[in-house]
Amino acid sequence: MVGQAAPPARLDAVAGTGQVTLTWPAVDDAVGYVVHHGDRPDALTPLDHGGGDLLVVPCLPYADTRAGAGGWYAVAAVGRIEDGPGAPGEPVHAVPLAHDRSAPATEVAVRVDTADRRGPLPRPWRACVGSEHLSHLLCRDETGGRPIGVESVEALARVHERLGVRRVRAHGTLGDDLGVYREDVDGTPLHDFAALDTVLDTVLGTGLRPVLELGFTPRALADPPHHEITVAGLADPPRDLERWAGLVEAFVAHLRERYGDEELERGWVLEVWNEPNLGCFWTGDQRDYLRLYDATARAVRRAHPTLPVAGPATAAAGWLDALLEHVDGSGSALDILTPHAYGIPPLDVRPVLERHGRAGTAVWWTEWGPTPTHFAPVNDHPWTGTFTARGMLAAARTGATVACWVASDHFEELGRPPRLVHGGFGLLSVGGLAKPRFWALHALEQLGDEEVGVTLEGDGAESLVQAWAGADFSGADPSGADPSDGEPARLAIAVWNGTLQQHDWAQDRADLRRAVSIEVAALPPGRYAVRHRRVDPQHSHLARHAADLGVGDWPDERQWKALAGLDVLAELPHEPVDVGPGGTARLLLDLPTSALSLIELMPLPTGPGATP
Repeated sequence: MVGQAAPPARLDAVAGTGQVTLTWPAVDDAVGYVVHHGDRPDALTPLDHGGGDLLVVPCLPYADTRAGAGGWYAVAAVGRIEDGPGAPGEPVHAVPLAHDRSAPATEVAVRVDTADRRGPLPRPWRACVGSEHLSHLLCRDETGGRPIGVESVEALARVHERLGVRRVRAHGTLGDDLGVYREDVDGTPLHDFAALDTVLDTVLGTGLRPVLELGFTPRALADPPHHEITVAGLADPPRDLERWAGLVEAFVAHLRERYGDEELERGWVLEVWNEPNLGCFWTGDQRDYLRLYDATARAVRRAHPTLPVAGPATAAAGWLDALLEHVDGSGSALDILTPHAYGIPPLDVRPVLERHGRAGTAVWWTEWGPTPTHFAPVNDHPWTGTFTARGMLAAARTGATVACWVASDHFEELGRPPRLVHGGFGLLSVGGLAKPRFWALHALEQLGDEEVGVTLEGDGAESLVQAWAGADFSGADPSGADPSDGEPARLAIAVWNGTLQQHDWAQDRADLRRAVSIEVAALPPGRYAVRHRRVDPQHSHLARHAADLGVGDWPDERQWKALAGLDVLAELPHEPVDVGPGGTARLLLDLPTSALSLIELMPLPTGPGATP
């Protein structure tokens, strides 16, 4: 048992315009922290940032931007999610600075040093993306006049091609909608993977590999009364774990025979169930799940010696210690730890692994997003773009990967979309149009191959405004033997201004607008083209475009065509910049809240015939 954690050694609260920024040192063995707030130091309660899931946050600068922010703050540490936070530390007091509407926007300075080369830029979003049940790929129905199956396949292909995503994870691999299991009149198990083969062939055709979530329970393997998740299967534990294990073993053996080990080793993963700590997905208790995990992992290993096994795929990052403690004793394979969370940046769960002697085990957040609520309006707003960028940077710093939930608004687990703009989970809409989260990921994907150093100073630096930079270096040693080799041929900087608070996500907060000065050091002298692309409440915002065009529930033919023409990451004009002998370029951005800019600098040719 870990028990409740001691609080951080100190808490610093800095008042800024429209916000209070809190920072604290990490606590050994803590997985996260809960910010407390109140009008009096003796009347503090956990601060709810409105994410609808965990109140636990990682050890990162935290901005309280709520209306009426200010007062007393304290922070408690969380050793393990199930134990909750320990006692908060000593409270501190801060009140946001008044906003002078007649004054220029508050400044934040960003310094990028191309000489500070940090190795390959991590891209946590590439590992995986979520999807509706894979049988959806074969659906011939329509939503809003658009073909569900065709557009679901196109969405997976687009996230692969444009975002670099390598895998897709979906519920219901072994469900009844694909007919994988039944029993004959004598009760003999019968396995049929033909429909699942068609689905997997379709997935491979998009360029992706599957993360095969082993669930849910086929009806023939569950005792009544049945608790249906969807037509894809039941939340009931299998009535016979030997028959369940036989199904899993036969399935993995079938994969080896049909696709071969060489293909399976290109990234296929098997995950045991989905969110068994929620009654809607699992009607058993934790012990039932751990028994299922053992039976499943052992069946996989009997059929394949190395295919990665992942779990526990739990909501709100639950049961991590419980699973690790269990497999420490049972010896079952656990190759990837897979928590889920919504509404917060991914937590740093490395302390959990370290206390179980598993430092270095891969951590994949196989479900993550701004909210666990389907049909939530925030899902369509650019607030989600800055939230996504913040989460990916946090994951990159811990070595974790993150699967955004989900690729497409073609989603029926909680009801099919009733209109184009409906608060769906998708990165892409019905009709395949990019939403702000997609554009944020697309901007991050444009960062150069090699990460370069970034530092920030000013009001809201790191708590509101963040930046991430990467460069492509010309003439570099392709072997990477000399990390200082080459000069920057292209530099890309993503800079964003956003808050974790969801209470007022739709408001245009003038007090949170920032003037961002960017200084780029160690560039070769010369003239540089500057390309500036933006997602914010005015740009690259599908819901705004639809409203401007007068779209009702669904676009008409003319409106679909117009929206397709707007399906780009919007460009803002910017003049070239000159870099003198000192090697420094300077730019200035006006960055409202819920805005993300992608800035690219590329040297212009010199000499006869060059463009002036």
